[in-house]
Amino acid sequence: MTDDWVSLFSGGKDSSWALHRALESGLNVTRLLTVHPRGDSYMYHVPATRLARLAAESIGIELVEVEPDDFEAADATDAGAQGDAELEPMEAALSALGEEIDLAGVTAGAVESEFQTSRIRGMCDRLGIDLFAPLWGKEPRALADAMLAAGFEITIVQVAAGGLGESWLGRTLDADALADLEALNEAHGVHVLGEGGEFETIVTDAPHMSRPIELSYETEWDGTRGRLRITDARLG
Repeated sequence: MTDDWVSLFSGGKDSSWALHRALESGLNVTRLLTVHPRGDSYMYHVPATRLARLAAESIGIELVEVEPDDFEAADATDAGAQGDAELEPMEAALSALGEEIDLAGVTAGAVESEFQTSRIRGMCDRLGIDLFAPLWGKEPRALADAMLAAGFEITIVQVAAGGLGESWLGRTLDADALADLEALNEAHGVHVLGEGGEFETIVTDAPHMSRPIELSYETEWDGTRGRLRITDARLG
C-alpha cells in the first residue's frame, strides 16, 4: 500500500498553498476534505466553500465533503468547546477514510492560529497520522509573495475588518493589494494574510489546477462587513 495524504481544503489561499506545497514535496495527496460549516466558525474558512467542488475537478483529486448537518456544536458554552465540537465531524470523516486508504497524514493551511493548529495536531495524534503545515510560523508577506510568484490567482470574497471597505470585495490579491494591506496593518492591525478572519479568499487558478474557475457575483455590504454572493461559477 502507498501512503495516502488528505488535504484539508476550503478553496482559499492558505489551504490551497498547503496542498500545492504538499504536491511539490512529493506527498501522495489522494483526497481533498472540505468542511461546510453552518454560520460563523472558529475552526473553518466559511465563505464559498461550495466552490471546492469545481477546484477539486480542476485539480483532479477526489473531494470528500462534510456537511453542516454533521455538526453538533449547539451545546458549546465557549469558543474552546465550540472549536472542539466543530472538529468532531472532520475527525470522524478522516477516521472513516482511514478504513479505505492508507492514511499517512493531512495538510493544513494554518499560519498563526494556535487555536486551530493545536486541535488539528491533537486530532492527528489521536488518529496516529502526520501533519504537514508548511505555512505555520512563516512570515506573512513572504508567504503571500511566494503564492503570487507561483502563479496563484486569488480573489477576496469576504471582508470583516476596519479599513476593508466594499471596494475590497472581488479584488484580486496582487502586489498592489498586499502593499495596501501592509498599510492597513500599520493603521488598523489588519493581518496581511487575513489570519484573524479579517478577509477570506478563493483561489481561482494555480499551478496545480488544470483549468481556472470563472466567477460571476454580486456584492453584499452591511456598512461594516460584506461578502460576494456567487451567482455563477464554472471552469474556464
